[in-house]
Amino acid sequence: MKNSFVELNGRQRAFSLLDENSGREIVGPEFDFISPHLEPQNIVPESDDGVIVVKGKLNKKDAVIISIEGSFQGGGIGEVSGAKIVAALEKTLEDNKKGEKEYPIIILDTGGVRLQEANYGLLSISEIQNAVIALKKYVPVIGVVPGRVGSFGGMSITSAILSYLITTPKARIALNGPEVIEQEAGVREFDSSDKNLIWDTLGTRQRVKTGIADEVVTDDVAAIKEAISDAIMENKDAHRTEQADFYLSLIDKIDFTQPLDTKEYSNLFAANNPVEHEVQEAHASKQPKTKSRGRLWFEKLTGIENAESNYSTVLHAAKDGKEYIAIVPDEHNRFPRVREGEVGLQEGFLVAKVVNQIVAEDKDKQTKRPLVLVVDVPSQAYGYKEELIGIHISLASAAAAYAKARQSGHPVIAFIPGDAVSGGFLAHGLQSNRIIALTDDSITIQAMSKASAARITERTIAELEEATKHVPAMAYDIHNYEKLGALYKLVPDVSSWDANVEATQKIETIIDEAIASTKNQPTDLSFRYETPIAVESGRKATNEMRRIVFDQWKK
Repeated sequence: MKNSFVELNGRQRAFSLLDENSGREIVGPEFDFISPHLEPQNIVPESDDGVIVVKGKLNKKDAVIISIEGSFQGGGIGEVSGAKIVAALEKTLEDNKKGEKEYPIIILDTGGVRLQEANYGLLSISEIQNAVIALKKYVPVIGVVPGRVGSFGGMSITSAILSYLITTPKARIALNGPEVIEQEAGVREFDSSDKNLIWDTLGTRQRVKTGIADEVVTDDVAAIKEAISDAIMENKDAHRTEQADFYLSLIDKIDFTQPLDTKEYSNLFAANNPVEHEVQEAHASKQPKTKSRGRLWFEKLTGIENAESNYSTVLHAAKDGKEYIAIVPDEHNRFPRVREGEVGLQEGFLVAKVVNQIVAEDKDKQTKRPLVLVVDVPSQAYGYKEELIGIHISLASAAAAYAKARQSGHPVIAFIPGDAVSGGFLAHGLQSNRIIALTDDSITIQAMSKASAARITERTIAELEEATKHVPAMAYDIHNYEKLGALYKLVPDVSSWDANVEATQKIETIIDEAIASTKNQPTDLSFRYETPIAVESGRKATNEMRRIVFDQWKK
C-alpha cells in the first residue's frame, strides 16, 4: 500500500502524523543513548533504544508523538526507553498544567516488558501508566496500534488506561500472547499454532466489537491522522477502566468450565446489563482457607482469623485508620486459572471497586486514608477466556484506581511478603509510592516465569540464569531487586511464613514510617528513582535520560 502506516518504521510513523516540517525529535539517535543492559548479554543495542519522541504540530495543534519501534527487541520496554517515554509524558503534563495545550499520542507496537531487562520494564511501565492517568485530567491521551507486533503484555494494560484506542485491521491486542498461555497453561488452553483462532480472538475487529479498542481504520497515514485529530477535537474518552460493574456483571453470566467462542461472547457483551457489585469488608470465620503468605500477613496485620468476604479472592479491611487490601488464592474458585492467587478478571475489577469507593468517601477529607497492599501475586491468570474478555482491562482498572488514589493524596504502601510477578504486580503493587519487602529467598519478583521467558527470548533456562548474573533486573530474587533502588525498605530477619507477634509489630512500625515519609512529598512515583541506591547505580540511566529530555524539551 502506497501510504501504509503499518509498513513505516517507528520514526517514519512519528513524523508522518505531524504537519510538514514541524517535527523535532527529542534525544534522537545522534545522542547514541543506548541501554547499558544489553551488551553484557551479547545483544546489539539501538541508538534510540527503540523509542522515538517527536514534538510538532498535528493539524496545527501542539502534539507529542511517542512511537515504539516494534522491530527492535519486539518493541519491549526497558530502562532507557521507558525513561524516555515517562520523561516526555511528564513534560507534556507540565506544559498542560501551565495552560499550554499539548496532545500526547502513543504508537504502540510492543510486546510489553523487554524480558532482557525484566524488572526495569515493569517499573517503567507502571511509571508510564502513572503519567498517563495524570495527563488525562487535562487532555485525551490517544493510542494507535498499527500492527506488526501489536500491543501485548504490560503495555496492553497501558492501552486500556489510554483515553482512546485507534487500530488497523493488522493489529492484535492482548495481555498474554498465545505462546505464553500455551507454555503456562497448555496447548489445550490456547493453541499458538492456530492462526485463525488467534486473529478471531485477539484481532482488532473483534476487539472493537467488544470494547477493547475504539476504532478500526484503514491502514493509511491520512486516515489514521484524521482519526487522531477527530479524537482530540471531540475529547474522546472510552473510560475503559471505569466499567468494573459492567464486566463483573458480564463475568457473572459465564461458566468458565465450559467452552466460549467469539460469537457467543460478542452476543453476551452486547446484551449485558450492569448491576452494582459490592465488595464487603473481610470478617472472621471458623473455616480454614487456602493458605498463602499474602493471606497469612493480611490476617495478622488486620487481626482477622480465617478472613473471608463475599468474594473469596479479594480481602479488604480497616485497621488503625489504614485500609489493608490483599489478593489471595482459593483452591475451590470457579475460575480455574486463578486458584493459586493469580490476578484474574474478577480480582482487578473488585480491587478497583474497593479503591474507588475509598477515594470517593475521602474526597473532601483533608487527611486521606492510607492504603496498604499486601502483595503475594504469582502472576496474572493465563487463559483463553481471560484474553477473549480482556483481562488487561481488569488489571488496568486496579492499577488506575491505585494511581488515582495516590495522586489524590492517599499514601499507597505495598508490603511484599510473597511473590510479585508480571501483570499481577502491575495491578496490585507497582502503583505504590513506597514498597516494603521481606528479605526472604522464597520471594520472586519478575516479569515472567523462567520457562516462558526462555521460550520468548529463545534461550535455554541455563542461558537465562547466566544472564541474570550480569543484569540484576533479570534476576528473580529480592536481593537483586533491591539493587534497582525501588524499595523503601528491605526488612531483614523476618520470614514470609513467620508472622509472629514480634514480626507483625515490626512490619506495622515500618508501614507507619513509610506512610509518614509520604507527608508533604510528591504523589507521583519519583521516590523510586531518587533513593540513594537508585541515584548511585540502580536507576542511573533513568535519571540521565530524564535530564537530557528535560534539557531538550523547549529548545
